[in-house]
Amino acid sequence: MNIRFLFKEVRIDERTKNYVTEKIEKLGKFFKSFSEDAVISVEVEINLDKKGKFRVEVMFHTPYQDYRGEDTTEFIEGSIDSVYEELENQIHHDKDRIITLQRRGGRSLKKRMTIDKEARF
Repeated sequence: MNIRFLFKEVRIDERTKNYVTEKIEKLGKFFKSFSEDAVISVEVEINLDKKGKFRVEVMFHTPYQDYRGEDTTEFIEGSIDSVYEELENQIHHDKDRIITLQRRGGRSLKKRMTIDKEARF
């Protein structure tokens, strides 16, 4: 997984950077089931606005789809936590949709199948 950080008008310490990296790697585990060799790139952008609030934006680029989460709060950790939940919900929604489509396709194939009356079981 490739993680790229972009800081605008803010500096963060190593502890916060490790916290962000840990959260992003937790999200990366959801893509292991799709493909073992899937290349995932992540962009993390942290800004400090004029009101003193932190804006955190995280973008996941996968071979299948792009996921994006954004939040603005007074603390970086709080923003990361809410972005993590938002991205987790997006990923779970897509995985559930894929599983549903696969099951529906299987059901339609089963309905179309006919068994020969002379077949032995």
